[in-house]
Amino acid sequence: MLARDWYYNQRRRFGLDNAVAAIYDRHDGSDIRARATLVALGVQRGWKLADIGCGNGVLATEAALMGAEVDAIDISPAMLALADIYARDRKADIRTQPAGLLSFAYRPNSYDLIVSEFTLHHLPDFWKAVALSRILAALKPGAHFYLRDIVFVSMPDGTERDVEEWADFNIKNHDFARDSVVTHMRDEYSTFGWVIERMLTETGFILVSADYHAPLHGTYLLQKPKSDGQAELTGATKLARQEQ
Repeated sequence: MLARDWYYNQRRRFGLDNAVAAIYDRHDGSDIRARATLVALGVQRGWKLADIGCGNGVLATEAALMGAEVDAIDISPAMLALADIYARDRKADIRTQPAGLLSFAYRPNSYDLIVSEFTLHHLPDFWKAVALSRILAALKPGAHFYLRDIVFVSMPDGTERDVEEWADFNIKNHDFARDSVVTHMRDEYSTFGWVIERMLTETGFILVSADYHAPLHGTYLLQKPKSDGQAELTGATKLARQEQ
């Protein structure tokens, strides 16, 4: 993407130092969860897959071990260094790319699956839409996009007191750290689930499923329409429909 003075600076709010990366450098069963997700999504040997906002590379590595051709993409050099180490330790072959949602390099209609977890909320809504349009263009017709992100499921009533009560409820009843909730409300660009759903479909995706399993988390399975505009119910799409 060409540099323009009105383009959003992805590096302005993203953690780029080793202190931030160290938060993610832990072994907590994330490899098991990542593999279960990839199996559910029907990942096959030979697929071309992108993990945008790959963090320490756990999901990207698991996909490579399953035989996928993987691009591990992150705006943070520290995160990519961790991803490289993680993949090498497990003898997995991944390609790392220092880029973000607005700048990752791709060939149109080339990916069988794109995954992005807890990354989109870093962008204001206008730039979320730009990022989603780029992801749509990068996918093969009929391919899937798996999105997990921080979203607000319920609405505050509007007054300052009610906003405090709304935040306190999520902190006390759902075991969220106060600093995390405050950060997403004050300093980042988390938005509402209904906004994300409309944005996804307006971008051109077919919304296969939406799961709000916690007040601040949303998981979405999207499909790029086939060239004739019809989405074929195969693979991950069938799975998601059966689970609804």
